[in-house]
Amino acid sequence: MLAGDTEGSGSSIPGRISTEKIGSLGRGVARGAFAVAASAARSRRGSLVAVLCLLACAVLALAPSARAQTVVATPGVGLLPRAVAVNPVTNMVYVANFGTGTSDSTVSVIDGSTNTVVASPTVGTGPDAVAVNPVTNSVYVANANPTGGGSVSVIDGSTNQVASPAVGQDPAAAAVNPVTGMIYVANETSDTLSVIDDATGLVTATVPVGTDPRAVAVNPVTNTVYVANYGTGTSSSSVSVIDGATNTVVASPAVGTQPDALAVNPVTNMVYVANYGTGTSNSTVSVIDSATNSVVASPTVGTGPIAVAANPVTNMVYVANYFSTTVSVIDGATNSVVASPTVGTVPIAVAVNPVTNRVYVANFVSNTVSVINGATSPTSAAPAPHAVGPAAFR
Repeated sequence: MLAGDTEGSGSSIPGRISTEKIGSLGRGVARGAFAVAASAARSRRGSLVAVLCLLACAVLALAPSARAQTVVATPGVGLLPRAVAVNPVTNMVYVANFGTGTSDSTVSVIDGSTNTVVASPTVGTGPDAVAVNPVTNSVYVANANPTGGGSVSVIDGSTNQVASPAVGQDPAAAAVNPVTGMIYVANETSDTLSVIDDATGLVTATVPVGTDPRAVAVNPVTNTVYVANYGTGTSSSSVSVIDGATNTVVASPAVGTQPDALAVNPVTNMVYVANYGTGTSNSTVSVIDSATNSVVASPTVGTGPIAVAANPVTNMVYVANYFSTTVSVIDGATNSVVASPTVGTVPIAVAVNPVTNRVYVANFVSNTVSVINGATSPTSAAPAPHAVGPAAFR
């Protein structure tokens, strides 16, 4: 049981394994699958093996629980936490603390087993986004630096030591493909995407995207990159779909008003785009079917959706609502909101650990992280994997 949780009495029938034990077993096997994936990809002998191991979590899913979506812990972090990411292999959580814009720029490292901060390495000025490569145990922090320029701090997850390669102007988001070892950084002011080789730390490509790119996500199965383009006002709101093998934009579907975040479910091949809207209306999530790059649903969520994360194991999607002080929980099978737990003041980022089924929400004003028990009753139906062609692994 994780620190801060309270276990229900459950039910036990002679000759049967309790639901709590099944859940524990599922977590152990799933964590093992992620570890095997890391080992396979690290050896560079078979990216397909790594992908399949990563997706094994969908088969070895956590057992359904009767417990509702509840906040089980709220650890304090640094000043103005702006982004959060999880390493499911090490069960470490990384929170980028924006600070004052000129100082107090740190990353709070939370041990997911105890929900306590165990390190706070200093990074570049104004950390605005964070991403983790579970294969290399590297953490990438995009530093916006409000006074000009920008950088990416690379943290060694085993030592929490920091290095910083150069990228484009005003980096606003980062994502990692653990299979190819490529890191993608969205540069808000220059309207580009920097592609960094994890092995060398060098920028290998710069891809022009839409206006004001605010977020980036990767599907490691199809080697496809998605960039949310915030646009200008209520126009030019789109998602740039990039082929990771060629670093070219292959589609640009229009989405809702002012998309500020996006997430991918690699099992269902669905992309979820949080549309911030006007701040008082048009608060939706655009659901893109990556097979056709078309929007298939647009559920309404809380006011000012500013972050989104998907759990490929449970097929649940979590949306942080900036003005509502809630997280909208979307069932990926029906694209309907099934819960809206209350979190801290101004939730601004969200991340999921699919192994432990914990959701981490960074609360910008509270300077805390809300830890949500992702177990639901009922849970979504197990996601049906979408077929992908062999070209995805070229």
